[in-house]
Amino acid sequence: MRRHTRSDLVLPLALACFAASAFARANGDEETAKRDAASIKDGLALLLRRQESLAEPKAEPCEWPYEGVYRVRGEEGMEIPLGYRVGGTALIATTLLGIPGYAEDAPRRAAVERALVFVLEALPDARLAAGFRRGYDVRGWGHACALEFLVELRRTQRAPEFLRPAIEEATKKLIALLEEGEIETLGGWNYSRRGEQPEPSTFMTATTLQALFAARAQGFAVDEKVVARALDALASGRFENGTFQYGVDPAQRTGKGFEAPEGSAGRSCACEATLFLAGRSDEEKLRRAIDAFFEHWEWLEKRRKQTGTHVPPFQIAPYYFFYAHHYAAQAIELLPEAERAERRARLRERIYQVRETSLGWNDRVFERSESYGTAMVLRALLAPAAAAPARWAK
Repeated sequence: MRRHTRSDLVLPLALACFAASAFARANGDEETAKRDAASIKDGLALLLRRQESLAEPKAEPCEWPYEGVYRVRGEEGMEIPLGYRVGGTALIATTLLGIPGYAEDAPRRAAVERALVFVLEALPDARLAAGFRRGYDVRGWGHACALEFLVELRRTQRAPEFLRPAIEEATKKLIALLEEGEIETLGGWNYSRRGEQPEPSTFMTATTLQALFAARAQGFAVDEKVVARALDALASGRFENGTFQYGVDPAQRTGKGFEAPEGSAGRSCACEATLFLAGRSDEEKLRRAIDAFFEHWEWLEKRRKQTGTHVPPFQIAPYYFFYAHHYAAQAIELLPEAERAERRARLRERIYQVRETSLGWNDRVFERSESYGTAMVLRALLAPAAAAPARWAK
């Protein structure tokens, strides 16, 4: 597959800009629509430029690896774990599917197809197999993001015909891996499991549940008991004031640090939206989570692009920043229509406040993680006209 030149991108990006303006008009006046459409176009161009290949640097680019502080030992020293490589690639490819103009955009289709082949070829790797290594293990993120990607390919009918059987089988395998990877005691999922009774991570559990919701909406069998346990765990991590524990532990509920409104602001929208989609929340709780995100946004901003992860006083990690914006946008669209416009405008103001000179967005100290941040922002900008997230009904 040949590399595309800059001239190859002109027409597709123009089409994306034109189509995106229709989406952006839902956000406000014509000037706002133009700015959002241009930002989507610029973000798309950035993502296409940043696709790479970690395994073979001279090979066709096929990955958007997520980069964090966690590394694993590989043949050439400490490497980005395969779970992050697959997860980041799948998440960004899913984002590209949702930007208008996909059918007319040959370079974007080629990039997504290369990503798809990478994901499908990586899934049988032993590093993504079932099981969990005690301590820190991020393969579950790879499973959840890959599931979201494959299900979205199926929903939008964007997958190449010859790969559809492989996608069906891989989707079933990913569902089984996630079901097998639930925490045995309380349900849910966590990438960090220590001690005899590991705690479900609320923000990972919310994301994983939404991928499973989408899979069942496309006709795949999903274990209802696994979902019910995860929803119970997520709900049990909620406090009366709307904050959520970081790791669900009914015996350790202090309301401080992680659990303070400031410490929870980056994950409350994701958790509440997920419960809402399963009929386990309501508009008032959803509204409270969104408004808390805005009220405590400055604490998230203080940790953006900083070193370390969970730093006192509220243990906010930088990786929550654009995660939070994406799920705030999703939660806003679940409110009654009359309540959305003002909150969309507030979210957009915050998004543009932290844009990089590269015309992308990055919440980490790593240059590579700009792809992830940009993708999450594009999702937020496109949320007003995006397909509604799948719901879970018994």
